[in-house]
This record gives sequence, structure tokens and C-alpha cells, in this order.
Amino acid sequence: MQTKILAALREANDYLSGEALSEQFGITRSAVWKHITKLKSEGYVIDSIRNRGYKLLSAPDILDADTISKALADNAIAHPLITLKITDSTNEEAKRLARQNAAPHGLVVTAEEQTAGKGRLGRQWCAGHDGGMYFSLLLRPDLPPSDIASITLAAGYAVCLAIRQFTDLPAKIKWPNDIIIGNKKLCGILTEMAAQSDKVDYVIIGIGINVNNTSFPEAIASKATSLALEAGHTWNKNDLLICVLRFLEQVLSRFFVSLSIEDVAHFNRLCATIGRKVTVERGGQQITGVARTVSASGELIIRTDEGRELTVSSGEVTVQGIY
Repeated sequence: MQTKILAALREANDYLSGEALSEQFGITRSAVWKHITKLKSEGYVIDSIRNRGYKLLSAPDILDADTISKALADNAIAHPLITLKITDSTNEEAKRLARQNAAPHGLVVTAEEQTAGKGRLGRQWCAGHDGGMYFSLLLRPDLPPSDIASITLAAGYAVCLAIRQFTDLPAKIKWPNDIIIGNKKLCGILTEMAAQSDKVDYVIIGIGINVNNTSFPEAIASKATSLALEAGHTWNKNDLLICVLRFLEQVLSRFFVSLSIEDVAHFNRLCATIGRKVTVERGGQQITGVARTVSASGELIIRTDEGRELTVSSGEVTVQGIY
């Protein structure tokens, strides 16, 4: 009921009386008042005037399922959309639903706060209630595991395109799974998969974007940035998520067929790793060289200091000049 009242306030151009709301939803005016009070306690600024009713003046910096679902009504993804206040990890929540057969293709899980978020190689992802945006997309492609090895790069490409269009900020990709601005991290992507030998059961793409963060823990303060810090103002997280999910649908639908030559070339132009000195951890050894290109299958091609060409599909890669 609270969600319905909020939707009515959003759609109204003027004040809505308690009587009109009680008649519309078949509840008492006292119940309307209680729901309005609860919304105010959650950060919604609602003006109340005797004999006129209620008017929504502003909403808190949180994701709203109704707003997002309506905007993405014609999308193949974000149906269903689950918005949580707090969870251990949106990836873990999506996995739990998948194991219960309650997670169809296109499910999106969002959370305002993660208590056990993680990045690549098991690293902890700072994900408090801090202005960040955290969500996971579950896909069920009818493909063998070998055909989706580079899906993280396709997702990163989509997120980078969305951020550049939405904010006009010069976001770039740090191979294989980060989005950066300048030399600081803006976004991390973690892909997890459950599969049989010849078929993918599901793929979960977890994405964390620093949106309206104004500060970071000391350990990462020199390495992290946010859209708000870069632009000097805050952003509407609902509109941003809508934009990101639209780009994800567009790029991933092409990915499951085959990314075009133009897509791969554009990815390389947006990849800040290309042309930089890199160090690769492989078999307990460090190999250095210059990143030359990213292949159509998502592999990083490096020219080593010894003049050899090295193909890297996974592993730890350090990029000179980028955290």
C-alpha cells in the first residue's frame, strides 16, 4: 500500500487529499496518514496542508522499483526487479533465487547496502549506504560455457557507454572488469556462472557504481572516485540505472550473437589499458610488456619486453598509472 500511495503522489501535479487517497485505495484516512508518516521516516519530503492534502516534494537517494519498472516496460531485462534495503550481496541473493528456480532470465536484484559485497579474486567491495548503486543481473543464455567467456567485457562496455551518455564524463574501461575516470576506479563488475559441461545454467553479472559517494575509506580514497565527485553534483540513481540496463540489454543481445567489428574497435578505443605498460602475474612469475589490443573474444594481447606476443584471458594485470 505504501508503494501505491507513493506512486500516486509521484503522478500528481498538485496536492492529493487524504480523502481522495483513502477512496482510491479503500483504506481509512488514518491509514493513509500512517503510510505518509512512514514514507517521511524513510527520507521522502512530503508537504502536508490542512484541507489540501499531501504533495511529494523530493525523494531520498534510493532506487524505486515502480519508477524503474515503468521506464523499462519494453525491456527484456529487469523483469522482475527486486529492490532491497540491505543484503549480504546482490550476487548471492540472485544465486539463492536461481537455486530455488525463482529467478527467470532478466531478473535484476538491487540493494542500497551490501554487508558482504565482493569483487574479483574474492576482494571485499566497500558497499555501505553511501551513495553507491549495487545490482546484479541474472541471465539464462542457451549457450555452452565457452561461448560466454568474455561476457564481463561486454557488460563493462555497456556500462561504460551508459555512463558516458548519461553524464558526459570521460569514463573508460580498465581491462577486464573496471570502469575508471582518470586513474581512479568508478565501477567494478563481477561475473559468476553456474554451468554443466555443455550448457550454462545461469550467469550473474554483479555491478557496483560509485554514484553519489562524497568520500571513501582511507585505504581506497586515493584510488576511487564517484560520478558526484567528478561532476560536482549528485545524480538521480533511478535514471542512471534505467540508462545502464537499457545499454546492457542492447549490448548483451548483440553479444549472444556476436559483437560486431565496430563494437570491438570501439571497445578498444574506450579501453584505458591499451598502449600502457602492464605487468601480468602468471605461474608465479611477473611478465611485463605493453598492452596492444583486446581481441574479439575478450583477450588482452600484450607485447612483452622480450618482444613476444602474449595472450591473456584471465589473471592479475597491473596497469601502470592506474591505481
